Amino acid sequence: MNKNRLYAVILAGGKGERFWPLSTERKPKQLLSLVGGEPLVSQAVRRLGTLIPPERVFIVTGADLAEAVRAALPGVPAGNVVGEPFGRDTAAAVALGAALVSAREPGAAFCVLTADHVIRDEARFRGAIEDAFRMAMSGDWLVTIGIPPAFPSTGFGYIECAGAIPFEGKTRFFRALRFVEKPDAETARHYVSSGRYSWNSGMFIWSLAALGRAFARHRPELAGLADRLRLAAGTPGFDAALRAEYDRLEKISIDYAVMEKADNIVMAQCDFDWDDIGSWAALEHHFPKDADNNVIVGCAEALDARGNIVVSSEGLTALLGVENLVVVRSGPVTLICRRDNVQDVRKMVEKLRGKGRYGEWL
Repeated sequence: MNKNRLYAVILAGGKGERFWPLSTERKPKQLLSLVGGEPLVSQAVRRLGTLIPPERVFIVTGADLAEAVRAALPGVPAGNVVGEPFGRDTAAAVALGAALVSAREPGAAFCVLTADHVIRDEARFRGAIEDAFRMAMSGDWLVTIGIPPAFPSTGFGYIECAGAIPFEGKTRFFRALRFVEKPDAETARHYVSSGRYSWNSGMFIWSLAALGRAFARHRPELAGLADRLRLAAGTPGFDAALRAEYDRLEKISIDYAVMEKADNIVMAQCDFDWDDIGSWAALEHHFPKDADNNVIVGCAEALDARGNIVVSSEGLTALLGVENLVVVRSGPVTLICRRDNVQDVRKMVEKLRGKGRYGEWL
């Protein structure tokens, strides 16, 4: 395997609304240092190490965030950060990434990663990604990363797998039978107890050739999109071509467009620690708890308070006699909700937008 032909496409779009009020349109989740002491997108680039150096990393983000992402990634060439004119979900972003990689190296393979994952065991992560590249380049395979479920999560999608595929390396590979959406609690318990399911990490590895065949078979319009953008890449007319293409694109995920239809999917079962940091509740896995099971990030005090998650970016936040709350203070805005309502934070954002108040305090 020629490592010089390995590339990465990191998806760094999205608004991170579940992390409001710390996450805003101007500085969404991927640009925040929620965990690890540096922006999540910076961590995503750094953990690739020497396997895929920054010059072979492309970042696909929103056009309105491109400059902020470039500022957060001084080691990545500015031209490798590309802003989508508007969001069209992950299938379009993957096709754009394929076009950028193909314009640089037609015989390449690339991994698709996201900018909001937290992975602490970076050496094990790189080993798994390298093994996945070897598998992807050994045949007409679309490789996805699955994580053995640590508990019956209702916040992740799942991948059902069948028999193992022989591979000389540390990573175990299985034929993927199907992708399933986020389940209810009872279904999640069944998935975990069966031993046939892994969490869907949303990470993919494939050669340009294999992905091109998959596009042509399952979503021909994406094959045409990738080819036209490849021809425009690096030219003065690229931004105009990108806008024209996106203006007529449907919004669809890569899971729906390709992965749920393809029959040549292999899952790498990876045991590195992984979290997609989907809501404020995820912080309890990354910060210590006090004697009353409170997670406190920033300046806060708790008295007769239990099981709370507190993020106080400035000033003092004090909790007295309350339980199982999420309290986030960011500038003049404070969020307070029950922990079991934390997935609904985006509904508050929608309400504020509807009343014209979302940007009032930001």
